[in-house]
Amino acid sequence: MATLSVPPVLSSPRDDAMQLFRAFKGLGTDTSTVINILAHRDAAQRSLIQHEYRTLYSEDLLKRLSSELTGNLETAVLWWMHDLPGRDAIIVRKALMMNAMNLEAATEVICSRTPSQIQVFKQHYHAKFGIHLEHGIESCASGDHKKLLLAYASMPRYEGREVDREMVVKDAKALYKAGEKKWGTDEKTFICIFSERSAAHLAAVDSAYHDMYGNSLKKVIKKETSGLFLHALKTILLCSANPAEYFAKVLHKAMKGMGTNDTALIRVIVTRTEIDMQYIKAEYLKRYKKTLNDAVHSETSGHYRAFLLALLGPNQ
Repeated sequence: MATLSVPPVLSSPRDDAMQLFRAFKGLGTDTSTVINILAHRDAAQRSLIQHEYRTLYSEDLLKRLSSELTGNLETAVLWWMHDLPGRDAIIVRKALMMNAMNLEAATEVICSRTPSQIQVFKQHYHAKFGIHLEHGIESCASGDHKKLLLAYASMPRYEGREVDREMVVKDAKALYKAGEKKWGTDEKTFICIFSERSAAHLAAVDSAYHDMYGNSLKKVIKKETSGLFLHALKTILLCSANPAEYFAKVLHKAMKGMGTNDTALIRVIVTRTEIDMQYIKAEYLKRYKKTLNDAVHSETSGHYRAFLLALLGPNQ
């Protein structure tokens, strides 16, 4: 569900393109105008603006934005200019490059997306970069983490809410045998169940496991696994039950303590604004007794802050 708060757009994509061109002219950039236009346009409108800009000025708007903006604002605006699957492809590609590898970010994006979202972003990935997503995973990840990412990125999974209760109990038993009951861990069973089952099924397995063995699967995977493999399993598990709660936690982690993890902050806000941001904001407020807008306001500044707050919409 799109959640971007789009005010009535009185200007056409062509008018927007012309206003942006004027904002770039002369000494310095009228950054406020750039933010006011782009932060309040949905994916289709942003695409049309880019088309009109190229038609009018024989110039790529993204390249122009890149030369006019800097730092965190540049990153946020450039990611925002893409549609959802194109953006996911760019984020994961960058995260899988040797000179700037961020396997945690790549894992977050891959393991939090629905099967249909993964299929579309894989197509974009191949079209943009000429290689398959699996190739990037193969060359950067390792061990059980690599096996899980490869399986999760390639398995078609049911996306409905119906579950088979017998299968749920069977999987809960299999995970108990593979983890808590066993000396060591049978990672293969965890990989199989976490990569092949639907989100609704996994959430039901978590509930059944708790009823049967008195423990949550989250605690089990924390005890039985570690590192990036644990991060991938946890992302899949938490997003199967409540993606908004998962992303509220990622945002809180990005802003707590000394300094801010701006890459994570930008990644979550920009990628979730048009999906489920109002739910993430509600989860954030419930969990941390502070609005997400207030948290972002206290951790950022200047035009960068203005842009992120414009994407977040009303402070509630």
